[in-house]
Amino acid sequence: MQPPSLPSVAARADEEPADRAVRVSTLELFFDLVFVFTLTQFTRLLAEQPDAIGLVKVVLLFSVVWYAYDSFAWLTNALALDVVAYRLLLLEGMAGFLVMALAIPSTFAGGGVAFGVAYLVVIALHSGLYIRATSAAEARAMRAIAPYNLLVALLVLVGALVGGQAQWVLMILAAAALWSSILFISLEGFQVAAAHFVERHGLLVIVALGESVVVLGAGANHAHVGLDLVLIAVLGLALSATLWWMYFGDEQRIEHAMLSAPAPQRPRLALIVYGYLHYFLLLGIVLLAAGLKKAIPDPLGPLSFSSAALVAGGIAVFAAADAALLQVLGIARSCSRVAASTAALATIPLGPTLCAAAQIAALVAIVAGAIAWSARRVLVGGIRPATGRS
Repeated sequence: MQPPSLPSVAARADEEPADRAVRVSTLELFFDLVFVFTLTQFTRLLAEQPDAIGLVKVVLLFSVVWYAYDSFAWLTNALALDVVAYRLLLLEGMAGFLVMALAIPSTFAGGGVAFGVAYLVVIALHSGLYIRATSAAEARAMRAIAPYNLLVALLVLVGALVGGQAQWVLMILAAAALWSSILFISLEGFQVAAAHFVERHGLLVIVALGESVVVLGAGANHAHVGLDLVLIAVLGLALSATLWWMYFGDEQRIEHAMLSAPAPQRPRLALIVYGYLHYFLLLGIVLLAAGLKKAIPDPLGPLSFSSAALVAGGIAVFAAADAALLQVLGIARSCSRVAASTAALATIPLGPTLCAAAQIAALVAIVAGAIAWSARRVLVGGIRPATGRS
C-alpha cells in the first residue's frame, strides 16, 4: 500500500504547523470529481428503486462511503500536498473510490465484492498515509482509530463475500459502528485548520448541488425542448439555487464559529458538523435529485407518490440538517429552516394530485420564503446577534 520510497516527516511537531494550508488545492478539487460520480450512482440507485428497500440501500452505502470520503477531507487538511509520493497515493485513493462508485448499484445484487475490496484498500491507504505523513500527535491519534476503521471495512468485505441476508446484517453493523464511533474513539491529537475545513466541505456541497443540476440534463435526454421541459428545468435549477443560498448564506458565520472554537474542541465540533450533519445535507440532495429525475419526463403530469416523497423529503432533510448545523455551532436557532422542513413534507400530495411542476414550484417558494425570513434582520434594524432567532 505504501511504497518504501515514501518520504518521512523529519520535522514533526505536536502542535499544528503555523504554515498549514488554508486553501483547498486543485488536487483536492480533482479528488472531489469522483464524488460527483458517487452521488450520481446513489441517485441512479434510488431512482430505479424508489421504495423503502432502495432508500435503506442508499442510507447504508452512503454511510460507509461518506465516512471514508470525509476521512480523506480530514487527511488533506493535515497533509502536505506538495510531496509527489503523497499526491500519487491520493490518486490511488481516487481509483479506489471510483471502483466503489461503479459497484454501488450492484453491491446488494452480487457485485459487492468489488465494493468491499475497494473500501478496504481505501481505508488502509488512508490510515497508512495519516500515520506516516502527518504530525506526531495526529499520527498517534490515527494509530488508535485505525483498527476500528479496518474492522468496519472487514465487515463490509465479509458481508459482500457471503452475500444474502448476512450481507444486510453486516452492512447494518458496519454503518452502526460508524455512526456510533464518536462514543468510542478519541479525537485528542487531531488538529483542524478551520478555514480549509469549511471551504473543503462547502465545495463538496457545491459538487452535490451541481449533480442535481446534471440530473436535469440527463433526465431530459433527447426530449424536445418545449415549454413544459423549460418549465421543469428552470424550476429544478431554482430549487437547487435556493438550497445553495440557504447553506452559503451563512458561510462567513460558520467559518467564524469554527475559527472561534478553541483548538482542542474543533475536532469534535468538526466531526459533528461536517461528519454527521453534512451526511444529511448531501443525502437530502441525493433524494431531491432522484425525485427530479422522475419528474422531468412528464412535468405537467401527475407524479408518483414515491417520487413526490423523494423530492419533498430531500428538501426536508436538507433544511433540517442546515438548521441543526447552525444550532450546534451556536450561530442561531433557525426556526425558519425547521418550518421549511415541515412545510416541504406537506407538499407531497401536490405531485400526485396536480403535477410535478406544481410541487417543485411550491418547494421553491417554501425555501425562498425561509431564506427571506432569515434575512429580515438585515432589512429591519440591522443584523441581530448570532444567538438570536433567524
